Amino acid sequence: MVFTEKTIHEFLEEQAKKYPNKDFIVYPDRNLRFTYKEFNERVDLLAKGLLHMGLKKGDHIGIWATNVPDWLTFFFAASKIGGVLVTINTAYKKDELKYVMKQSDMKAIALIEGFRDVNYLKTIYELVPELKKYERGKLKSKNFPKLKHVIYIGAEKHRGMYNTHELMLLGKHVPDEKLEKAKKQVKNDDVVNIQYTSGTTGFPKGVMLTHRNILNNGYYIGERQKFTEKDKLCLPVPMFHCFGIVLGLLAILTHGGTLVMLEYFDPLLVLAAVEKEKCTALYGVPTMFISELSHPMFDMFDLSSLRTGIMAGAPCPKELMKKVIEKMHMKEITIVYGLTEASPGITQTSVDDPIDKRVETVGKPLPEIEVKIVDPKTGKKLGPGEVGEICCRGYNVMKGYYKMPKETKEAIDEDGWLHTGDLAMMDKDGYYRIVGRIKEMIIRGGENIYPREIEEFLHKMPGIKDVQIVGVPDEKYGEEVAAFVIKEDGADIREEDVIDYAKENIARYKAPKYVFFVDKFPLTASGKVQKFKLRKIATEMLEKRKNNDNIK
Repeated sequence: MVFTEKTIHEFLEEQAKKYPNKDFIVYPDRNLRFTYKEFNERVDLLAKGLLHMGLKKGDHIGIWATNVPDWLTFFFAASKIGGVLVTINTAYKKDELKYVMKQSDMKAIALIEGFRDVNYLKTIYELVPELKKYERGKLKSKNFPKLKHVIYIGAEKHRGMYNTHELMLLGKHVPDEKLEKAKKQVKNDDVVNIQYTSGTTGFPKGVMLTHRNILNNGYYIGERQKFTEKDKLCLPVPMFHCFGIVLGLLAILTHGGTLVMLEYFDPLLVLAAVEKEKCTALYGVPTMFISELSHPMFDMFDLSSLRTGIMAGAPCPKELMKKVIEKMHMKEITIVYGLTEASPGITQTSVDDPIDKRVETVGKPLPEIEVKIVDPKTGKKLGPGEVGEICCRGYNVMKGYYKMPKETKEAIDEDGWLHTGDLAMMDKDGYYRIVGRIKEMIIRGGENIYPREIEEFLHKMPGIKDVQIVGVPDEKYGEEVAAFVIKEDGADIREEDVIDYAKENIARYKAPKYVFFVDKFPLTASGKVQKFKLRKIATEMLEKRKNNDNIK
């Protein structure tokens, strides 16, 4: 049996009654705090504001923002009206945003001014120039016929957009009965969140996740860390990933704990937040922990309040795990393995596991989830010590990919098993080890990167005849992107030209770090590129470069 059949907003309302004056969300660098009761009241105002705009059950509401306070308000407000929050990667640029807005049938999008090298306001005005012409709420966009509203998260006013302050004011004029009526229509197996991921095709797919999927997954993940209402979790990972929403927000909500938020990752802010709020748990991908441990001011902070947390999102190096346990006092740190399609947790280590199991494996299946390893070719179930594809079945399996029935059928078989595309083995004690990937996906510092997407993009670059993208091992990020390029005859392009072209046009984390120029690719007899050989060549060439640098 799953832990709860409630919806996410029902659970928030229950916790607001149970812990009215307890801190739910804290932003230490802003000195901003919301108790469970205050936060729930704020969510109600925004939910009523969304209803005033004409948004209703089933409508898709995009959010393109860092972990600002109202990211969380939008998530719960969408839940209360039966809306579906479509989360957008903060590193996306114009073409990537355009695809997601179109494919998801977005009716509204909420955004901040921008982040790092991307100006979100400029981007949205370029994609939807009609914003400057139409009255708010009456938008008619040629490229996005479903889009009716653009909301600015902040106090400033922008042409054609409501801001969050105005929506809250509008919410005050909407009767509570209207919101109560909307809430009653929401069921726990309704989709509440769409997160975009990619497959081997390289075209992003919208993973449809229900209240039941992610609320229960968050609960069991919190249980493996022995969370209680006394726990305070420092969360520097982005909310647009399952890592932030499920492992973070929902694990804390279901246990009545406190979420200590950071708008974006900064190692110094993390260390300061842990000390200031006396956090008991800390999350991050391996690169985040590396940045914290190697920060020159690391020794100035008191991290002795830490007990547990999660390292996930990329392969976790054993030596790093040991350092985190020893130097950051996280003796009960856990590792979670999963994927977005599985809500996302499939297996997790426990705080009680022996140290070798916690640093060398991804633990055992979470409650109410069946896990098996099968031969990828025959589908035959394999035993302990045998390597095959890891599959799972249970409450956590996604509802499907939005408007992609063929891809959904490929991912979930007739018996309800989700095929992960990852290679794993189970040891004699029932612990799982991930040993590789069937898919060609690259995981760089917690970000999933799909070679086909970058290949198709680089094919547009003048001077490139053909290109193949592979992942190469990297000490800091787990993996880095390497491009093998065949030039057009007579083309004069260099390594830095390819890198700069990519950085200017796609999210920076997807841009190749290394470029190798070749005359041909290794091929199979049927003409398919042997990517495993390219990976081997790249690894050897980088090793040679490193040795040459050391000699110098």
